[in-house]
Amino acid sequence: MTNKNVYSATGRRKQSVARVNLIPGKGNITVNGKPVNEYLPYQTLILDLKQPLEAVGMADKFDVEAKTSGGGFSGQTGAIRLAIAKALLAYDINGTDSETSYRKALKSAGFITRDARIKERKKYGLKKARRAPQFSKR
Repeated sequence: MTNKNVYSATGRRKQSVARVNLIPGKGNITVNGKPVNEYLPYQTLILDLKQPLEAVGMADKFDVEAKTSGGGFSGQTGAIRLAIAKALLAYDINGTDSETSYRKALKSAGFITRDARIKERKKYGLKKARRAPQFSKR
């Protein structure tokens, strides 16, 4: 049972995956069933998460329901942010070729691009991916 007024999208960042539903509402954000202020420990992460909504002026017009798993808070925030941007593109009533399209605003702010940086694998003979063991001359 899908509602016509619900816009869904998926976002990924590092090891995190987020599924987001945008529902017309008053601007409430819930992550994994908790209010965003309870779920995320830092205010900067919350501001980062809201950026796509503010870029298109929809911060108080949609409720955001996010389910996220994997990674840490920063990766999950990035995944939710990408998913919100994708869901806004699905909602965009102006279309993609219009001068007032959300795509133009979101693309110029860099919210549509998936950040592909992930942790580099550890190599043998090294402590981490590039960290060599400490060298002792004597």
